[in-house]
Amino acid sequence: MMILIPALVKADPLRNKNMPGPETPWHITAQKITYNQRTNVYTAFGDVKIIKDDKALSADTIVYDQATMEAAASGNVRLTAGRDTLLGDTIRINLETGIGAIENGRIFIEKSHFYVQGDRILKTGENSYTIENGSLTTCDGDVPPWRITGEKVDLTIESYGTVRHAALWAKKLPVFYVPFLIFPVNIKRQTGLLPPQLGYSSRNGIEFIQPFYWAINQSSDATFYYHHLQERGEKFGAEYRYAIDDQSKGTMMMDSLEDRHIDDGEGDTSDDWGYTDDPYLRRNADRYWFRMKADQQMPYDFDARMDADIVSDQDYLDEFSSRHTGYDETRDYFESEFGRDLDDPNDYVRENSLILSKVWTQYSFNAEMLWYDHVVNRRLGDDDPTLQQLPVMTFNALKQPIFKNRLFLGMDSEFSNFYRRDGETGQRMDIHPRMYLPLHYKNYFTFEPSAGFRQTDWYLDRMDEDVAAVTDEYKFMNRELYDLQAELSTDLFSVYPVGAGSIKKIKHTIIPMLEYSYIPDLDQAENPDFDDTDQILPENCLTFSLTNLLISRNRPPETGDTSLSPAIEGNATGPGISPPETSQKDTYNQFLWFKIAQSYDFILGNTPDEQPFLPLYAELILTPVRLLTLHADTEWDHESGIFTTANTYVRINTPRNDRLTVEYRYTRDASESIYLDASTAITDAVSIFGNYERNLKEAEDIETGLGFRYQAQCWGYEVYYQHEDDDQKFGFMISLTGLGDMGSGL
Repeated sequence: MMILIPALVKADPLRNKNMPGPETPWHITAQKITYNQRTNVYTAFGDVKIIKDDKALSADTIVYDQATMEAAASGNVRLTAGRDTLLGDTIRINLETGIGAIENGRIFIEKSHFYVQGDRILKTGENSYTIENGSLTTCDGDVPPWRITGEKVDLTIESYGTVRHAALWAKKLPVFYVPFLIFPVNIKRQTGLLPPQLGYSSRNGIEFIQPFYWAINQSSDATFYYHHLQERGEKFGAEYRYAIDDQSKGTMMMDSLEDRHIDDGEGDTSDDWGYTDDPYLRRNADRYWFRMKADQQMPYDFDARMDADIVSDQDYLDEFSSRHTGYDETRDYFESEFGRDLDDPNDYVRENSLILSKVWTQYSFNAEMLWYDHVVNRRLGDDDPTLQQLPVMTFNALKQPIFKNRLFLGMDSEFSNFYRRDGETGQRMDIHPRMYLPLHYKNYFTFEPSAGFRQTDWYLDRMDEDVAAVTDEYKFMNRELYDLQAELSTDLFSVYPVGAGSIKKIKHTIIPMLEYSYIPDLDQAENPDFDDTDQILPENCLTFSLTNLLISRNRPPETGDTSLSPAIEGNATGPGISPPETSQKDTYNQFLWFKIAQSYDFILGNTPDEQPFLPLYAELILTPVRLLTLHADTEWDHESGIFTTANTYVRINTPRNDRLTVEYRYTRDASESIYLDASTAITDAVSIFGNYERNLKEAEDIETGLGFRYQAQCWGYEVYYQHEDDDQKFGFMISLTGLGDMGSGL
């Protein structure tokens, strides 16, 4: 039996007629329904359901008062709203306001996978509940791996919940108690305390970090950090983020510490709080780091970018590299959010910039304010000859046709204002147009000679003392310089049918190229020496290179196919190589790029006892299967008969997210190191990970790390050990799904 019960309707001129509302009737179905006309009450028995839109109430018996919109249900009570479910022995609820009470109730919130139950559940609003003697978990099963119990639980869906006298249980064992707990029940941002971090470091002692998150509005938020270091003091940090749109966003971060220890070079080694590989002392106790990145869309299609990186001393970024406010996490965040990196933590000179740019089809304009902060000079108060460019402006024109497409013209130009606190300062204008004459002989080869002319002018407003003592005419200087280039290349290829697995064909391309460059020897001794543009060395060099490409044409992958077939992203991996056009059905993958190049220097050839053949250079990028990448580059010195540089890395990934990276770097008479990073799954829930870096030249370990991770359906934990320099760190992290991470990244 089914009855339609009209809802009470109130006039509302602002209501959208297409939206469901109170005028939508409630549908009642049951095995038996009675109606009392005097009291206006419906009584339904046997498999009763009351349905409206995405809401439904079902029970063995339901008594419904049409006048008050109240329903009393008993026996197998089930109330659903969308995918959220409420179960109980009995329920009394107002179907219009959603307010009611459930005895011996259980709630499942689908979006956050929360299970909540209690002796009595009060539904205080459409999405809010109060639970007496309640418990909550995100785990399935009658005896969940973890749950939190409390005398009173208040929660609001799409917001957060609180628990009074909260106890954390591991199955049937109580392990932790707090008088008050806040937890998220949402996917939206919510102001509140974030999970703390706890750990130990041999250098800093016991560490504790407590973050506080502030959801300011829809487009901005902030996080504040309190960081206790047992041996060092109290560290405070703040992070502010805003995002107007994808092109206009920014992040500012700042943290500071009044350090109990300084590095003054006195006392025993155990009392020395500096680093053995650092030639400078650190006498300051006031320590800080400010960094920011911002992108802004400007009127008339201009783009603005700002980067700031100001640190108190040369040791700070090395010493505080991990944790919430550390260098590693900050760098990863900036790279993922803005696509821009930070300077190396060991760099004493930190770049700060403000950039305004615009790109047209054939032209580009860039204006920059570049400030290089020399940390050591600023801290020690020494002379600071660090060169600043305030501003530097460039206007470049891409190579474009002129004279009926017979010639091509391009141009680079730059204006720089150089400033330094101590030393020579001035301005420079540099204009460098280039003319190209591409020649093609059928489809056999291409020959492209080009000639450039460089006009450079300087004005010095502060000169070195020895120059200024001569005459003021040296304030104005200029230089005219030409250069010649030529390229001769061809493109040889062959296509081989394969028809094995997912590969249909393989195309092998060979690109031999001969390049020549010439710059005359010009006396530039009187020129300023701000950067490489001021002193351009003579050049007379011929380079032959041979590039090999292997590109596969692949059938479309079947759904779920993760076999070790060549990758099919369709992107060329070799420098300067574009992928071929793809069809709608087939995909292409450049799985091998190999280049070998040899240069001959005519200037060295005319110099006695010099080797005119420059080092032989080779580079390989190999992606034979989707989950394997190999990169190698090296240089071979003809005179000594040995490799001068060799850099290689292998990266392996598996469908179950195992990974292995092995990297070797060698530079003759300078450095030699090896780096390993690995993670493997022992079972679906258990994995181990570690990393190792060693200085082979000095026979010293740089960094060693080892960890263990367990991840179940609704919880997990991680334990690891890290040894770097003279600091040993122990960390752990417990992750309760739905409540965030509690533990340590220390």
